[in-house]
Amino acid sequence: MPRPDPLYRWADRVASRFPTLSRCQARVLAWYSFGMVAARSGGLDRVSVHLAALSGVAVGTVRQRLREFYRPAHSKRGRRRRELTPEVCFGPLLAWVLSGWGDGPLALAIDPTSLGDRLTVLCVSAVYRGCAVPVAWAVLPANQPGAWNPHWIRLLGLLREQVGPDRRVFVLSDRGIESSELFRAIVALGWSPLMRAKARGCFRPEGGDWTPMPELAPRHGARFRARGQAFKEKSARLDCTLLARWDAGHADPWLILTDLPPDEADAAWYSLRTWIECSFKKIKSDGWQWQKTRMTDPQRAARLWAAMALATLWTLELGGQIDAARRPESPSPAGPKPRRWSTFLLGGAAILAAWITGADPSGRFHPQPWPAPERDAAPPHEALMKID
Repeated sequence: MPRPDPLYRWADRVASRFPTLSRCQARVLAWYSFGMVAARSGGLDRVSVHLAALSGVAVGTVRQRLREFYRPAHSKRGRRRRELTPEVCFGPLLAWVLSGWGDGPLALAIDPTSLGDRLTVLCVSAVYRGCAVPVAWAVLPANQPGAWNPHWIRLLGLLREQVGPDRRVFVLSDRGIESSELFRAIVALGWSPLMRAKARGCFRPEGGDWTPMPELAPRHGARFRARGQAFKEKSARLDCTLLARWDAGHADPWLILTDLPPDEADAAWYSLRTWIECSFKKIKSDGWQWQKTRMTDPQRAARLWAAMALATLWTLELGGQIDAARRPESPSPAGPKPRRWSTFLLGGAAILAAWITGADPSGRFHPQPWPAPERDAAPPHEALMKID
């Protein structure tokens, strides 16, 4: 059977991007991610059958190689048994994304996703053109007590060295993850949190009194931003900026905590966090079908996530390049035209077309320009006076 050039070109590219992996680990990671894109699934049997058809290797042989990828060392055959440590993939994944990013800001979203009542994945992703690339994760047993903050802080710390000291980084998190401990840890990395707080919190503007946060944006169209303190409890009290806004169509106001000065930040930036939810959909029902896995071992699942993250990166790299060409940045206040087709869909089609035509399915990341903050928020005292 002729050599499947697209598969081997991808394997060479992956090996060059993951120098800390062994030659065998890099090759199987490349094969697994390639098979996911080809099969539109992360299922072991589906990926194995597609790779076998492409490579001419027996299905059973391919399947065993892929199983060895996520198994622990003591469960593998042979003398030179090594297991993949998922953490060694985090830096290379982010470095790959940033290699075509330019010098613009980077937004990292942190959010959990669950696999029924079996596993919970704490994921850090680089948000990009309507979706997100997983770049660090921790897989935990579901529904078990334990703090998440140590995991979030460790994951973000593992990514720090891949980001230059001059790049602005925003860390976006949803309600339920907010805490003074995590906020301060993000600031200690030199990054800026955009941390959504629950509505039951209180805020005290500089020179003002403690006020329930929702009362600072009490109606649709309301805007508020000011420096002050969040959380009345002394042990959790936090010096920060509150960005509050309540847009039409939303059931609740956005209450965003950040370290940035009020006139240098915008609560609207938080909207990028929803892109990580789109990436979870791609990893599950709209892409790699992870919701169908029968895995229960967190360590095995964490290794499988390395292949899913790489398959997602490749798809978004191609799709984002097409999206950037189809939706050029507009100088008008309305911005670029709405996105009709997802970056993920465009990327998958581009890879398939490249395989059929013999082209090279590679690209680079083209991040969208970071929006300037709005200047229409009322000053703190004026905003407070308007609350009836």
